[in-house]
Amino acid sequence: MTPERERLTTALRELRTRTGLSLAALAERTPYSKSSWERYLNGKAVPPRRAVRDLCRLAREPEGRLLALWEIAEAEWSNRAARAAPPRAEPAPAEPEPPGPASAPAAPPPEPGPPQRPPGLPARPPLRHGRLVTVLASVCALAAGSALSAFLLLPHRQGDRKAQASPSAAPAAPGPRCRGAACEGQDPMQMYCGAGPDTLTTERTTTGARVEVRYSPGCQAGWARMWGTRVGDRLEMTAGGPTRRAQTEDEVDTESYVYTVMTAARPGAVVRACFRSASAHAERECVDARVHGAARSSPPR
Repeated sequence: MTPERERLTTALRELRTRTGLSLAALAERTPYSKSSWERYLNGKAVPPRRAVRDLCRLAREPEGRLLALWEIAEAEWSNRAARAAPPRAEPAPAEPEPPGPASAPAAPPPEPGPPQRPPGLPARPPLRHGRLVTVLASVCALAAGSALSAFLLLPHRQGDRKAQASPSAAPAAPGPRCRGAACEGQDPMQMYCGAGPDTLTTERTTTGARVEVRYSPGCQAGWARMWGTRVGDRLEMTAGGPTRRAQTEDEVDTESYVYTVMTAARPGAVVRACFRSASAHAERECVDARVHGAARSSPPR
């Protein structure tokens, strides 16, 4: 699977997890079958544009980022299909027919006599020798001009076919839309920072929820996410600057990832993520992770 299709497939899987719908439920709510959704979510096929929009609608996700990933993956797939198609065979030039065995020239047929003309019509004057030479010269010049035109046009047509057969270069994948301080408070997915980030640490809380700290070297920013949560669970993260928060709002959130916005973090910085259960007497459970360093976690109190 190419990087373009892998990014699109990963984003579609996250949206499907956020909806909490099974493949059969997706088939009931969209025009696409259960087997089609299985191929789309496993990267076996590039989904149609409408399938991407329907999944964004069900996940309540703005469709701009997913459609941009889809256009890149679809263009890459189309170019690969064009390169894999066998080239159209060129017709072989006709070989000149080999000369036959020499034979004695046949005797020319007897010249016919002058045609009989109706009585009363004047006889046509005989064709003069100069006029015959002029006619033969015109015919030879026309044949030579046609052959020269075909010879001059043939290389250009072959060049045109080669130019049409050469596939256009696939568009480059979009890069991060922010870096460092410009990413402060931004959504990692909409800023294209969520494509291939580093996972600094993953911890399990006392309630069974998972907390993960992620970092994008290209964006030089980190964020935290949680899953397996209950309604009312909260998550906080900081890297020595502003504190970013996220909360599980409803049942749809409990079936998918809930993540904070980003905070800028340079290599060597320590990112702290703290989880607080919705329980009335629950205390915070925090984990620290160093960017490009080892992670350590604090046991729940």
